Amino acid sequence: MPNKTLIDGLDGLKALRGQKLGASEWKELAYEDIARFAEATGDFQWIHLDRERCKRESPFGVPIAHGYFSVSRIAGLFFEVVDIRGFALVLNYGLNKVRFPAPLKLGARYRLSLELAELKDIPKGVEALLLASIEIEGESKPACAAEVLYRYMLG
Repeated sequence: MPNKTLIDGLDGLKALRGQKLGASEWKELAYEDIARFAEATGDFQWIHLDRERCKRESPFGVPIAHGYFSVSRIAGLFFEVVDIRGFALVLNYGLNKVRFPAPLKLGARYRLSLELAELKDIPKGVEALLLASIEIEGESKPACAAEVLYRYMLG
């Protein structure tokens, strides 16, 4: 597993402003991942689930993950990238901008890459704007590029 970036309290967070925080391990997109996400969301569009139709009709040739699957992996892989200490809690506060530049195809390997872009003081903590990217191994464009807001709350 790659080394996690340690964020040690408020001073540690401020010292990382403008820096890349690192990347998670590579994961392989399995058909079961796509199917479970479809079940959880009720989105059963054929381009995600019908392997035979994808071979015949999809420009990608194989099923692709839902765009929202890609964005959901940001939260799922966040703590593979960072080790956070010195805060009472960390809250996922939302997203400013999300794009899906490339399809995440069945069998592809992907990972989360994070950069700490901005910090803003808020009552009892700080709000961080992170540039998050779900990178696809061997591809020039990511499956997801998002501006993510996390709130680091002090005790």
